[in-house]
Amino acid sequence: MAEPSKPHPPVLEFFILGLTSDGKQFRPSDWAERLCGVLSCFRPEGSGGRHAHLQYSPYVRPIIFNGVKSVVVNASLRDIEPLAYHFVVDFAKDNDLQVIDACLISEPEDKTSLG
Repeated sequence: MAEPSKPHPPVLEFFILGLTSDGKQFRPSDWAERLCGVLSCFRPEGSGGRHAHLQYSPYVRPIIFNGVKSVVVNASLRDIEPLAYHFVVDFAKDNDLQVIDACLISEPEDKTSLG
């Protein structure tokens, strides 16, 4: 008998890929940096220090994902500033960008320690 499926943990992060739903590269080429720059002021209280205004937010940061410019969005942004979170989600929808949920992959067990 199959085990009942366990509920999935809530998504903690998701990726906005610089590809439209039909696979075309999104332009302009610096879109990820621009989007993250606009949202750079959203950060945990007390973080960032003296040069915080020169850093991306830990909640919205640009990356290269499989060779594609992308943005990683931490779902905690929704709790900190719902309007900023919805701005990012709407940006992806309005520009027909691909969005994928991040998932945690557990480390394989060290078989040498099993005896």
